[in-house]
Amino acid sequence: MKYRSKPKIIEAIQFYPSMPIYEISNLFGRLDSEDRTFEKKGDVLVIKTLEGDMIASAGDWIIKGIKGEFYPCKPDIFEASYEPV
Repeated sequence: MKYRSKPKIIEAIQFYPSMPIYEISNLFGRLDSEDRTFEKKGDVLVIKTLEGDMIASAGDWIIKGIKGEFYPCKPDIFEASYEPV
C-alpha cells in the first residue's frame, strides 16, 4: 500500500554555530533557564530526546514536531519535505 503524509505545520529554524543557545530556545518559546534540551558542543548542537542525544551540524534544520519534540533534519531532506507557510 502507499501512504501520503497528513498536512501539518511545523516550527523550524536553521542552525549555525554562531547562534547563541538562548536564541535557539527562545525561538521555540522555551524560556526556562533550567531547560537542557539544547547544548552546544563546539560547532554542533546536541538535542536531548527521549531516544537519546541527536546532533545538528551547521546548516541543519531543528524541527519542533507535532508533539513538542525536537529533532535535527538535513537541509536537502527539509527542502524536499517542507515549504514556507
